[in-house]
Amino acid sequence: MKLLILFIVMNVLNVIIQTVKSICTIKCGKAVAALVNAVAYGLYTYIVVLTMCDLPLLAKCLIVAGCNFVGVYVVKFFEEKARKDKLWKVEATIPAKYQSAVHFDLKDIPHNYIEGVGNYTLFNFYCATQAESAKVRDIINQYDAKYFVSESKSL
Repeated sequence: MKLLILFIVMNVLNVIIQTVKSICTIKCGKAVAALVNAVAYGLYTYIVVLTMCDLPLLAKCLIVAGCNFVGVYVVKFFEEKARKDKLWKVEATIPAKYQSAVHFDLKDIPHNYIEGVGNYTLFNFYCATQAESAKVRDIINQYDAKYFVSESKSL
């Protein structure tokens, strides 16, 4: 029973560290990425040896699959919670006949617009949260909009 618990705990830990390693390799600097990679591969060597234990092969497979599901889900959950909202600009070209409706429907989201771009109105929406971005997307899709999105960058 101790072996089973050790196998499960170490696999969960391994999956969490490997997932963090993947994120750090992309998003962090050289030193942090190198440190997390070193820890991840050091632990992975222990996991490889531990995999030779006297548990049935099917049990090992199911445990590793379950640990991967739970571990990745947990890391991604916390990554999403830690992610800061960024300012997004949504530039949308909407048929002019819908200008008033769009302006009214999205009056609580900062925006401006330019009339008379052919038979269209050009709207610029400034979304500070993911919820605002989703609201703008949902509403302008109702009005046959063509749009593109850009993310603010730090200077």
